[in-house]
Amino acid sequence: MARLAFTTFAIMKAPYGDPQVHGFEALTPAVFRRAEEAEGFIDRARELDDQNHLTNFERDWGAWGPFAVPRFYDGGHDTASDTRASTLSLWRSVEAVRAFAYGGLHQRALHQRQKWFREPEWPTFAMWWVDDDRVPRWADAAERLEHLHDNGPTPFAFDFRKPFDANGNPLVLAASTAA
Repeated sequence: MARLAFTTFAIMKAPYGDPQVHGFEALTPAVFRRAEEAEGFIDRARELDDQNHLTNFERDWGAWGPFAVPRFYDGGHDTASDTRASTLSLWRSVEAVRAFAYGGLHQRALHQRQKWFREPEWPTFAMWWVDDDRVPRWADAAERLEHLHDNGPTPFAFDFRKPFDANGNPLVLAASTAA
């Protein structure tokens, strides 16, 4: 059975640790906990080491592969200049990830994103289906975001406005407030 890979990507207005993005940093652990408790959540990329002095680019992500970002990222790769915020996770369905993304604490955080993040000229998330025995890699996430940007929604990479099922057929979602 296929599982849904979901990645998010944004560029913050300032590096981690800057007061301008403190609100985002403060909410992140609670948002991750809520995702992990959400119906339909399977797993998410987590660093295997707990070494705070390492950047995401240096950490061991295990089966999720080395950390990678799409070509839209123009920030730094060291702790003092890292401005990217990204996630990679697995879900049971498009409906499950949409319910999490546009509900509860995550929705409240989304309403504040203009305070913390640059206005994007790229997709801020992408989805695609993977086989049940496959773990998506960070390089896959970067490739899917770039594909969505360059080609629009296709079964290879899609969004909530034009989703696809695991067989590559257009998926009709029930009405929602999803953006």
